Amino acid sequence: MAAPAEGPPAPDAEIGPVDLAARVDEALHVQAAAFGLSQDEIEVRRHIVLRHLEHPRARALGATTPDGRLVGFVYGLPNDRAQWWSTVVEPYLRATGTDGWLDDSFVITELHVLPGHQQRGIGRTLITTITDAVDHPRSILSAIDKESPARALYRSLGYRDLARQVVFPSAPQPYAVMGAPLPLLRPS
Repeated sequence: MAAPAEGPPAPDAEIGPVDLAARVDEALHVQAAAFGLSQDEIEVRRHIVLRHLEHPRARALGATTPDGRLVGFVYGLPNDRAQWWSTVVEPYLRATGTDGWLDDSFVITELHVLPGHQQRGIGRTLITTITDAVDHPRSILSAIDKESPARALYRSLGYRDLARQVVFPSAPQPYAVMGAPLPLLRPS
């Protein structure tokens, strides 16, 4: 997940609720630019995003420019151990004694910001705003298991590694599963 480092939100992006299902193509353009997706991967992810957004408690926020262009987004939903993501990560979390994090957690499913808008605090504002609005005691997410601005952002918010070298089918790189108590930390 691409995300910016610390800093205030960019003055040219407003954070707020977004109908991500209606703007799925824009969101996938952001994700493709931030995450390096192929056209085939975009097609697969379109169906996944739309299926996730059917969940009655799914939440989505966008970062839009004054002309309405989507430059970042986040979405998530309450975790359910029966969901595919949980079934993949559960054995890794059980091995580290952290599988309790799968219960009563809000999953950050995707968080992406266009590269030209990163390092302005947009990702930080998106993730803190969405998690501030949920009634769960903790949040979990997965991120590529390498040092990156996204992992640094998550750590600065209080996320810690729960399991590393998590392999998702068809993913070219291993992931880390991270968890944080809510509310997320804020810079002092």
